[in-house]
Amino acid sequence: MKKILASFFLQIICITAVISLTSCATWNPNKEQEEAEQVKMTIEQFMQQDPGLKVFFDQAYGYAVFPTVGKGAYIVGGTYGTGMVYEKGNLIGHASIVEASVGLQIGGQGFSEIIFFKDQPTLDYFKGGNYEFSAQASAVAVTLGVAARAEYNEGVAVFILPKGGLMADLSIGGQKFTFEPK
Repeated sequence: MKKILASFFLQIICITAVISLTSCATWNPNKEQEEAEQVKMTIEQFMQQDPGLKVFFDQAYGYAVFPTVGKGAYIVGGTYGTGMVYEKGNLIGHASIVEASVGLQIGGQGFSEIIFFKDQPTLDYFKGGNYEFSAQASAVAVTLGVAARAEYNEGVAVFILPKGGLMADLSIGGQKFTFEPK
């Protein structure tokens, strides 16, 4: 049992180190402009899949857009992605998703994710940096007409758009978000 726990913690440390080193590998003076373009393209892709999402963009107090979230696992898994956060349509900061999980899972996949915040208290709670939830339980895959049936759950509506990959996943874990004001 001790060997399994030690192996698990070693794998988590390795995943964290790779993510940290990858994000620090290069400095790009045009990074924010490029990220904004990726966010714009991501929103367009979501809207192409379901134009009904316009209602969420128009009525939500705020939203966070994560153009690319990657997930990989072999028993122990990790997820990471970065995005931009908007309040009433204006950029207010950056956010990141981190998830660690353990269970019956193998493979890798990429997806885009948009989180809508119904009101100011929900967005403020997210900005506090303590926001987390299990995406498997509350995310909706975007297909034509899905927005018309989607509802907020505890002030949040989450939509994902698969990009590719294959993953078998029966795991426990939850996404944790961090927020950095602009």
